[in-house]
Amino acid sequence: MTQSPRPEARAPRGFMDRRARDLAAEREILTKVSAVYEQFGFEAFDTGAFEYADALGKFLPDADRPNEGVFALQDDDEQWMALRYDLTAPLARFVAQSWETLPKPFRRYAFGTVWRNEKPGPGRYREFTQCDADTVGSARPEADAEIIALAVAGLEASGLPRDAFVLKINNRKLLNGLLATAGVADEGQKLAVLRAVDKLDRLGPDGVRLLLGEGRKDESGAFTKGAGLSVAGAEAVLAFTAAGVGGRAQTLDRLSNVIGGSAEGDEGLAELVAIDVALTSLGVAQDQAQFDPSVVRGLEYYTGAVFEAELLLQTLDEKGQPVRFGSVGGGGRYDDLVARFTGERVPATGFSFGVSRLASALRAAGRGLGAETRGPVVVICFNPDDMPHYFSVVGELRAAGIPAEVYLGSSGMKAQMKYADRRLSPAAIMLGGDEIAAGQVTIKDLDLGRALSSGVTDNAAWRAERPGQQTIARTDLVSAVRAILEARP
Repeated sequence: MTQSPRPEARAPRGFMDRRARDLAAEREILTKVSAVYEQFGFEAFDTGAFEYADALGKFLPDADRPNEGVFALQDDDEQWMALRYDLTAPLARFVAQSWETLPKPFRRYAFGTVWRNEKPGPGRYREFTQCDADTVGSARPEADAEIIALAVAGLEASGLPRDAFVLKINNRKLLNGLLATAGVADEGQKLAVLRAVDKLDRLGPDGVRLLLGEGRKDESGAFTKGAGLSVAGAEAVLAFTAAGVGGRAQTLDRLSNVIGGSAEGDEGLAELVAIDVALTSLGVAQDQAQFDPSVVRGLEYYTGAVFEAELLLQTLDEKGQPVRFGSVGGGGRYDDLVARFTGERVPATGFSFGVSRLASALRAAGRGLGAETRGPVVVICFNPDDMPHYFSVVGELRAAGIPAEVYLGSSGMKAQMKYADRRLSPAAIMLGGDEIAAGQVTIKDLDLGRALSSGVTDNAAWRAERPGQQTIARTDLVSAVRAILEARP
């Protein structure tokens, strides 16, 4: 009889296995950020993991199997469904379905898993968690300002110090106005300009200058066709992107001299002025939110203000070398998304950040939340016949709100203590035959042992006053364990 080959134990590329530390970090971020969003008056909201493929905007099916960019399958009614690519397209679908019954504007926040059928790479996953906040139904620039202020407060609540990030703000209408003045009307050429500007951080002004003109050849010899602007047009775009120096008011003054007085450019400038006034009233400082004309969000559906959260923390890679983490979130105004369903324009603005990416960045900078996940109190198993006593102990601890477990492996005492230590358990409970007969328990303080073994020199009084191991009356178990938990330095 031929045996079936054994499968190789491997995770699909771009999908992560996460243990308690990582999950705790993300959960803590989401809990803190959600509290901030609700303070701003945003309603919690969620959608299903699947959407019909034709509802996902730029990923409309154009083949028998619409799996370009998304993970899709065919339902039993032969309609294509796809795992949601982001949290915005499902929101647009919901608003189109429910507009008549929604409070207007509709202010919602959401967090959840999204999936992207794209080539994975360092820091680029096919499955990750996003956290969004959006206002649908307000065209006022103050709605953009509220989203920016919300993003600043949320990122601070997540654990980022004030000087560790900055929200950079631009308006698509400014660059559109500049290009209109330069005689650029073709949408394909406009997109080529936007894509060139979006590479400014990576290629610098010289590289972008080539992409704005005839094109650029990279180190591999591959050639990227340029936007085809004239020399004067390319220099005007570069001057525009360099205007974001100093405070918000100074940047606005420089921009007013660069955009050439076009109607669309003047409209974008007026929106930024209103955003500045609102941010100042909300107490968002100049170093927290800056106008930066070089910010051009990659998605094509932004229609006005755009913003990007850039991480300023110094981080190190696996080899200890400094590395720039860059963007951890972004958003902007997208007034045309709901119109795909209804034919009517509905103004909307929002911000999204990658929770997994932010947690990784915090950890890389030595500021990780959930860096150490506490394990349960472990009851050592000396004799399987005494299991009723062991489970009586864990039941009492759990009833008191203290996580606890009985060791259910088959190893001896030494291995069980090693297990408890690896779980980062605060204490181990020992009930041998003598303790059970005498109505006692022995408690080993594992927190103290870890502190002593790590060479901690402070909190000397804390260490002197607590025994590493104590045998106490069984009735004093909960109070003794709680004292260990509360005394942790």
